[in-house]
Amino acid sequence: MKYGVSSYSFYQYIKQGKMTQLDCIAKAKEMGFDAIEFIDIDGKGDYALQVENAKKLRAEADRLDMKIIAYTIGACLYNDSEEKNRKEVERLKGQLDIAKILGASVMRHDVCYTLGKTGASRSFDLMLPTIATLARQVTEYGESLGIRTCTENHGFIAQDSDRVERLFNAVAHDNYGLLVDVGNFACADEFSPHAVSRVAPYAVHVHVKDMKISEEPVEGAILTRAGTYLTCTAVGEGDIPVKRCLRILKKAGYDGYVSIEYEGAEDCIEGIAKGLANLKRYISEI
Repeated sequence: MKYGVSSYSFYQYIKQGKMTQLDCIAKAKEMGFDAIEFIDIDGKGDYALQVENAKKLRAEADRLDMKIIAYTIGACLYNDSEEKNRKEVERLKGQLDIAKILGASVMRHDVCYTLGKTGASRSFDLMLPTIATLARQVTEYGESLGIRTCTENHGFIAQDSDRVERLFNAVAHDNYGLLVDVGNFACADEFSPHAVSRVAPYAVHVHVKDMKISEEPVEGAILTRAGTYLTCTAVGEGDIPVKRCLRILKKAGYDGYVSIEYEGAEDCIEGIAKGLANLKRYISEI
């Protein structure tokens, strides 16, 4: 396994104006990462500007001999009209072109975030046939570019291991897989090792994050679907059995990049650095 980091891990500094997305590449290399991934490249609503920014990121990565491993974006593949669904597929194809510019071999897209009150939107399984059909269209285009597409256990609706496994099976395309985030299962109140053991065979990319889990309210915490409180922290300092999850992934044959996604409240550089040290130790021990 090799070490990556998501640009989202530096969001604290980016938001404060201390860093830009471009700066993340040099900082990741300085910190000892093998590669970096990017989330939602800014174009301020202008696709041409997004293309130019992607070219700049690629040039900087090439200059520093850093690999851009993945591009992760939001998406909703269940909408209230066929026209909206068609436009979303076309948008995702455009984002695959961005991933190609970056040199990324993987693009992650979400599939849905909320349930509705009427029709098929009332449940994940009712939406699933439409979502799977559209995800298949996206991955077919990705295949033509040499880019694998995947969906992460993310967004509270498509988050449980059984749901993302059903999604994987419904898309049923060799170019499509899952981004397995070992921490995100806690948002759906699943025990991460059990969840990872279910979906490990389908992993095409992996995120590691850690969280402290509490039954009582904690300031700044995330509230899970079942009412537990999660506080993001550095990898190795929370309650997610990260090392055990990595062992499960290795046993399933995963040997790709493991990318830190830090979302804690402490200084992000310190949090990322501590997480990387623990991650390297875990991988050396499994």
